[in-house]
Amino acid sequence: MRDLKWKTIKSEYLFKDLWFTVRNDTCERPDGKLVTPYYVYEFPTWVSAVALTEDGKIILERQYRHGIGDTNYEIPGGCVDDTDKNYEEAIARELLEETGYEFTHYEYLGKTCANPSTNNNWMHFYLATGGKKVKEQEFDDNEDIDIHLASMEEVKQLLRDNQIIQSMHVTALFYALRKLGEIQF
Repeated sequence: MRDLKWKTIKSEYLFKDLWFTVRNDTCERPDGKLVTPYYVYEFPTWVSAVALTEDGKIILERQYRHGIGDTNYEIPGGCVDDTDKNYEEAIARELLEETGYEFTHYEYLGKTCANPSTNNNWMHFYLATGGKKVKEQEFDDNEDIDIHLASMEEVKQLLRDNQIIQSMHVTALFYALRKLGEIQF
């Protein structure tokens, strides 16, 4: 197999902020051709979970997303913080903050990237089970989240009807549904 990896010759940061950084790379392909400019968007690592309550309901979040100007269903998740020891601790923290639920078991399902041609980060996703509400939600400054406890059939119908549109969350849901024996592919 040919090695297709590019060599980065130079990187220059064009913009840096807490949630979004843009850099301009100059790269060399294996055949010697230079690729410039090549823009890379740097984001923090993300975590998400398909979270099931003790009675088997899937926790969905309904929130407004300004990028598309619409309100939709998603699964819980967020950014990994510097204080998180690992991804499982990060998703447990996010679940507690966003939903008020604690979970007895976490199973790592995999990772995905929103757009590997330009984005440098991963989203790691879990199946969290045994959820029990232990406190009220604690939102970050710009969060406003409604919780919806959905049956397995309702979630499947939302997927069939294209009502869950966050592509990485759809990926996590399909892997979780497969793990739970609810679908095969």
